[in-house]
Parts: sequence; structure tokens; C-alpha cells
Amino acid sequence: MVAVTCRRGTYKYDCQELCVRRVKVLFAGRVVEFVDRDVAIQQFEELAKRGTLWPIVVYGPEGCGKSALLKQAVEVLEEHGYSVTYVSPFAREEERLLYTEDLKDFVKQAVKEFAKRLPDPFNNAGALIDIAVEALYRVVRRGRNKRIAILADDVFQAIGLDRAEQLVKQFLNMIEWPSIKYEKIVIVVASSEGVTRVRIGRHRWAEIREMWNMPREGLRQLYDLLPEPKPPFEEVWRWTGGNPEALESVFAMGWSLDRAVEKLMIERGVRGFVRELSE
Repeated sequence: MVAVTCRRGTYKYDCQELCVRRVKVLFAGRVVEFVDRDVAIQQFEELAKRGTLWPIVVYGPEGCGKSALLKQAVEVLEEHGYSVTYVSPFAREEERLLYTEDLKDFVKQAVKEFAKRLPDPFNNAGALIDIAVEALYRVVRRGRNKRIAILADDVFQAIGLDRAEQLVKQFLNMIEWPSIKYEKIVIVVASSEGVTRVRIGRHRWAEIREMWNMPREGLRQLYDLLPEPKPPFEEVWRWTGGNPEALESVFAMGWSLDRAVEKLMIERGVRGFVRELSE
């Protein structure tokens, strides 16, 4: 039995789910099983066996499935005996800090202490990261576990791009100059923006990897979960390019590509940007 805890409660997965290592994620207003990404899951299996020598920074476009992959990675790492924290400052409040069940008491202690200095640490990205790290350190100090992992989703935007390098260096220090004696550590950061890539890449502080949209058959699995009537899959594939969030958006707009594009233009302020352009 695997258990992942957040502010809302503890969610448990039975043995069959553990064997296939597939978590439940929210997609298009329904709870579905994590699909595809077999290669990425295997890569997390390898990381679990050896740990990370540098923080791994994964860049990928918005909506390609990075958050879902990191939640799946929690399960993979816990299966290999890791205590895991997952930080996502832009998620719903109850999902901004997830953690394996063995960390529950340590997270509560850390939150209580940070709350003395900050009114609401769950609205402060830096505090969320510090709480996640402190909980992992405490589980090691108490002799409860010697394998720890922190997964951070879109934290660069939340803390400010100018602090991204500082955060990566902080994570590197956790690996190279740890203040505790652990057996293995895994640190993975995922980001949708690309501004920090050059700044982080100029140092030898992290291993940079790329993640892209889903392959055709992976997107088809999500497409098949959506109810009829719906456009032919090939048409949907051309619209979305394999991006799960784009598929979700077009579905939410009643399969109207025009409405989905209009929504995107409004959200991104495209018309205002165009009006500011010169001849």
C-alpha cells in the first residue's frame, strides 16, 4: 500500500496500482489514471537506484504533463524506499505541498514553526521549499529513513527568476555538502519557462533535461477517455500537437478550436500586445 498526503488528507493506492505505478490525476474534470511516459518513469526508476549527483532541472512547454509526471515520480520513489516531498507553489492550496505518509508529523512540525514567522507559509514559495527540506532532514535525523527526495514544480517563477540560480546552488549543496548523513538523495526541478536555462546552464550546478508533449499514442489514450461525440483523433492531434492541456482546453470549449484559441488569446493578452506593435 502506497500513501501520499497533502493538506486535504491521505490518499492510498492498492497493490495492483503499485505494481503498475500509475497514480490518479485530474484531467478534463475527471479523475484518470496516469498514462504513457514509460521512458520517463524508467528514468525515475534509475534515479531511485543511484540518486542524483546534481539537481536535475527539467524544462518543457506549459501543459505537457510535467506536474503529472512528478506526482507519478512520488510513487516510483516511495516504492524504492524514499521519503518524498513535492512542492508546487501554483497548484491549488491543498496540493502545494505533498509528501509521503511517513513525513506527516515532520511536515506538521515544520509548518507550525514557519507559521510563527509567516502568516501563511503555503502562500510563500520559499517557505514551502524550506518546509519540504526541513521535513526530509528531520526524518533522517530521527533515523526513520536514509533515502530522501524533493520534487519541485514551477518554483523558479514563484520565487522570482533572479533567485533561480541561488535555489539550484542550494539544492546542489544538499548533495555535495549535506548537513545530515543520508544514503541517497534525489532532487528534480521542473519548469515551463526558459529564461533561466542559460543562466543555470552556464554553471555546472545542475543536469538539464528536456520534456516535450506526448507522443501520438499517448495522447490517443487521453482522447479515448473523453466522451462522444468528438472530432476524429487525427484532427485533434493536429490541433494539440500532443499537448494534454491543449486537449483539455479544446474539450472544455465544446471541441471548438476557435473558442479555445480565443480563450488563449485573452489569457495571454495577445491582442493588447499586437496593438502595441509598430507598423
